[in-house]
Amino acid sequence: MTLSTFYTLGGSGLRITRLALGTMTFGDGSAWTNDEETSRAQFDRYLEAGGNLIDTADVYTAGVSEMQVGKFVKERGVRDQVVIATKFTHNRTQGNPNAVGNGRKNMMRAVEASLRRLQTDYIDLYQLHLWDQVTRPEEVLRGFDDLVSSGKVRYIGLSDIPAWYASRMQTLAEVQGKEQLCSLQMEYSLLERNIEHEFVRLGTDYHMGILVWSPLASGLLTGKYDEAGVNGRLMSAGGGIFDKRSERANAIITELRGVARELGRSMPQVAINWVANRQGVASVILGATRVAQLDDTLAALDFTIPPALLKRLDEVSATPLVHPYNGFVGHPARLGRGNCDVRDKPVGYRLPVVPEEHRSA
Repeated sequence: MTLSTFYTLGGSGLRITRLALGTMTFGDGSAWTNDEETSRAQFDRYLEAGGNLIDTADVYTAGVSEMQVGKFVKERGVRDQVVIATKFTHNRTQGNPNAVGNGRKNMMRAVEASLRRLQTDYIDLYQLHLWDQVTRPEEVLRGFDDLVSSGKVRYIGLSDIPAWYASRMQTLAEVQGKEQLCSLQMEYSLLERNIEHEFVRLGTDYHMGILVWSPLASGLLTGKYDEAGVNGRLMSAGGGIFDKRSERANAIITELRGVARELGRSMPQVAINWVANRQGVASVILGATRVAQLDDTLAALDFTIPPALLKRLDEVSATPLVHPYNGFVGHPARLGRGNCDVRDKPVGYRLPVVPEEHRSA
């Protein structure tokens, strides 16, 4: 259970481990959050396994997540060794219309607040958390570029945005000589494969590594919820995008359970292994409420899924093609592909295992 393989994130030189530690559950122990002792234990366990990417956001547990991450990093004295990724967008100041969204005023307010909570003078990866449907990509890019120039931010990325928005921002950055995006943080799992229509090709062609959130589909792919349990947990989480109950989901869970049994692995391990090895994926964010859960998922890359079992998972989870993608298949001659060798893009930028003498203690 050692994370010894690193990818460079997108087209940047930032080296990250293939599994990241998600800290949305770092809180005060109320509701679905960890208490500080459990959060610290998870943080320590992740670093001991060789992980280096810590994912948080200013909105997670009303800022407590960032504060605990900053505290733990300082206690361990590992600021240079870890990659801290955080995000901005959501409103944390009621009654202030400029304390929400993607605009420059909120961005500058949010980054200063995050720096204070994280107890650091720079953020490794700063990301727009959610498209506000208002702010133009030109304004976001200018703000990002200013933050990088000031030294407060090292790298920039986007989360939960339309593909056209990310494409325009990256193109503008390239043409204008501004800091380019290196990451796309998106939901991806056996149950949620819609990013394959646009974002995988976008990431590989425009040099943005995909950071996967919710690889276990809000817990459904753990196999531990019956219908009543799923209803209660997902509705308490807000329903909507978190509610993935369907006949397709049942079929995927059944197949995943069978594959996991044949491999002698847990369902979460197989689900994470599947998504971590998909095209364009740089790292998968792990979330847990118990240390034992994190221990289990940290071992998700310690095995290979055989082709026959992989095919079963691919087929049962396949997403139906929608317009215009359903018009691109079945007519290779008409599209001029009859004698053309169409090759897949590479999975990502792989780095060799880092020699022991070069690793941090």
